[in-house]
This record gives sequence, structure tokens and C-alpha cells, in this order.
Amino acid sequence: MKKIHIAAIGILLVALALIFTASQDFSTYASFKDAAATTSQVKIVGELAKDKEIYYDPAEDPNYFSFHVIDKDGVTRKVVMNRAKPQDFEMSEQIVVTGKLQGEEFMASDILLKCPSKYKDEEIYLRAETEE
Repeated sequence: MKKIHIAAIGILLVALALIFTASQDFSTYASFKDAAATTSQVKIVGELAKDKEIYYDPAEDPNYFSFHVIDKDGVTRKVVMNRAKPQDFEMSEQIVVTGKLQGEEFMASDILLKCPSKYKDEEIYLRAETEE
């Protein structure tokens, strides 16, 4: 076998490994109802329920942050993220949370905030460190 063939096979194997690794991170957009029917990670697009409790007490536990999200179907669920509360969180227009539903709570591993237009539609992306 020529060296070029071996190199081509090596590149092909690396490409397949990268595609497989990237495919593990793909999550589908869903509602809380859809999230209840699956065990894989999903992305929920919604709004912050400003009339519900936003809990963050860094003195007690700096890595526990909970809030409520209203999904596109109007269903409200408590979202828990094991990370500090983002700055200006309450000012976000739209929230995308990635994670899994566990019982009545949505355990978020990632959160994406769309800020108001006065911030020039900046997006703030936070990724929680996951222990796997």
C-alpha cells in the first residue's frame, strides 16, 4: 500500500471521529412536553417568567441558580443550572436552555440569552461544566 493511501485512510478516520464527536452535541429544539418524552438533551426556547421566583444565593451555594421559563406552547417549568447567575439575566428577551427534564425540573447544562436591542442584540452564551 502506498503512503498516500495510508494518509488518506488516516484523514478519513479522523474526519469520521470528528463527525461522530460533533453529532453527540446536537440537540433538537423542543417544548417541555417534548422534553418529557425523551431522555436525550433538548433545547427549549422561551421567555423568562418574571412573575416567578429567580433564586440565586451565592453565600449559600454559588453554583445553584434556578428560574422559570415559559416555552413556545405556554408551559412554565422551573429550570435549574449549576452555575452562577449571569449578569443582567432579568433583562433578557429570550432564553434558550439546553438540558434534560428530571421530574418536574429542567436541569440545564447550557443557557443562551438574547439581550434587549439596547445592547445591540448581543448574545451571551454560558456553558456549565459537566461531570461525565
